[in-house]
Amino acid sequence: MPDNRALHAAIRAKKDEFYTQLGDIENELRYYREHFVGKVVYCNCDDPTVSNFYRYFKLSFKKLRLKKLVTTCYKNQQPNLFSQHDAEQAVGVEYDGETERVFHLEGDGDFRSDECIALLEQADVVVTNPPFSLFREYIAQLVEYDKKFLVIGNMNAATYKEVFPLIQANKLWYGASIKSGDREFGVPSHYPLTAAGARIDNDGNKFVRVKGVRWFVNLDHVKRHEDLVLFKRYTPDEYPTYDNFDAINVNKTAHIPVDYAGAIGVPITFLDKHNPDQFELVWTTDRGGDGMLDDIKLPHTRYDAPVVDGKGLYKRVIIRNRRLLR
Repeated sequence: MPDNRALHAAIRAKKDEFYTQLGDIENELRYYREHFVGKVVYCNCDDPTVSNFYRYFKLSFKKLRLKKLVTTCYKNQQPNLFSQHDAEQAVGVEYDGETERVFHLEGDGDFRSDECIALLEQADVVVTNPPFSLFREYIAQLVEYDKKFLVIGNMNAATYKEVFPLIQANKLWYGASIKSGDREFGVPSHYPLTAAGARIDNDGNKFVRVKGVRWFVNLDHVKRHEDLVLFKRYTPDEYPTYDNFDAINVNKTAHIPVDYAGAIGVPITFLDKHNPDQFELVWTTDRGGDGMLDDIKLPHTRYDAPVVDGKGLYKRVIIRNRRLLR
């Protein structure tokens, strides 16, 4: 189970200003360059004075052959490079590859505001690190307005009732570059550094490390169509059936049996290697009985977690091997 105490503390305190590192952005965006040609990119949770998303797209504007870049954020609290503006007032920036235009926002710059929604409607692709505490609402908005997107979130968000049906329907998936480990984020100067792995650099900038971070995207990339190589064979002793529903338990994605056609419970880290051509997603135990495929009858009991020999396990994604269903 990922150690996300820093992330959870931020959610509780509503301290959502986590600044994604430029290297993490570059590593992910290199898989999608063809998707940006002639497109309007909107970074709607990004202070242009500190955002590496804005920096990346401005520097890569001609290489990606973008049409336009727009960024807005919730009430700019950082020292403003555009010094003529009040740091307490929400501002946006529009860049066309030649000219950078700074504009005031009448409201507070919240992505849910009417003026930010109007900008969203004009955009083709949204790329940002949305507020951790508002991830469900943020994804729901992108889906409502039928936008392409690459956004940062916690891997456990895959089991949210607003998110898992999208993954199940092959309308959303994890990105290509982050599969494990933690990632470092910049935080504002007022942010308390209480988590392990926090640091301050020589210039006084603060950073924290967060585990379980993933990209959530709906732009296709070649890595998601790579088959997971299976080598183990099913035996009842090695793969027990859950006490509370009819599926076998697999503790490691690499140990999925090559010859089992029934329902299989795997850790949510399976989604890092999920190929929709190879497996179908049946259910997630984090959601009770809701959202199961019609031909799978896994009874919802008082247990939200899978149980083996009376012992509850961490949340699982239930899958089936498409190759064996033909």
